[in-house]
Amino acid sequence: MALRRCHLNPKKTLFLLCDIQEKFRPGMPLFDKMVKNADKLTKAGKALDVPLIVTEHYPEKLGKTVADLDVAHAKIVLGKTYFSMMTPQVKSVIKDIFGEKPEDVVLYGLESHICVEQTAIDLREQDINVYIVADCCCSRLNQDRDLALERLRQAGCVITTSESVIFDLVRDKNNPKFDAIRRLVNTTSVDMELTRNPAKL
Repeated sequence: MALRRCHLNPKKTLFLLCDIQEKFRPGMPLFDKMVKNADKLTKAGKALDVPLIVTEHYPEKLGKTVADLDVAHAKIVLGKTYFSMMTPQVKSVIKDIFGEKPEDVVLYGLESHICVEQTAIDLREQDINVYIVADCCCSRLNQDRDLALERLRQAGCVITTSESVIFDLVRDKNNPKFDAIRRLVNTTSVDMELTRNPAKL
């Protein structure tokens, strides 16, 4: 499953927002910072007409997606008990959107080492390019997030950031959506205290 690294194309890309729910907020020190970055990315995806699918893990007990995030444009907001987002219902929606499957998936949310990681592996098994947005991912412990990101890099995922994704989708200052995007990126993303290992760069 070799990763074919290329520029992101809004017409061939899917955003997957994984389980950013209110009940998780108290247990994750970086939760609020992650939400601010995820808000920027989600709004950029909407401006660029990138389809969005949102899941909520066991929402009856863990609550809905945080109100800080506007996901009204999502193709579906779906409750699940699977850890992976790739439930039969999500697969069906993806097929409706793309005919078969997207070329690239931009994946973000929580927890990095559980639901995000299992979703990414399921996508890679389908030979889909996966972009993990590191500054929009969270776990209760930073070490769990950082080690999950390293495992996912080894599994063939691209580990990236919200602004990198946004500008790769835009590509050109003359893009008619650039003014809307510029307003979003004027504010610097919040630092998520990611481990930086020069040997892995």
